[in-house]
Amino acid sequence: MIKRMATLAALGSVALLTGCAAGYTPVSVGLITDVKGPITATEYKGTSKTGTACASTIIGLVNSGDASIAAAKAEGGIKTVSTVDFHTKGFYPFFGKTCTIVSGD
Repeated sequence: MIKRMATLAALGSVALLTGCAAGYTPVSVGLITDVKGPITATEYKGTSKTGTACASTIIGLVNSGDASIAAAKAEGGIKTVSTVDFHTKGFYPFFGKTCTIVSGD
């Protein structure tokens, strides 16, 4: 009986950690993640301003932030968007952070 309970507890712990501290990335989330990449680009070429907006997670239990394009535009005072990129950093499964970076004028 004790062996069965220990097995169920171990399986439950693994199930709880499978989706923790993951972020947007074109590659799979590894033990340590530090990846940058594109989200979108427009035909507009102006890039005199940059705005960043981030969201973070701690073991999938405490999640906060606003990593939206709108928040990054507001932070940088951007009206016309040229490019939108992301930067995801984390140490799986403990914490993760994804930032949206908008450039434009």
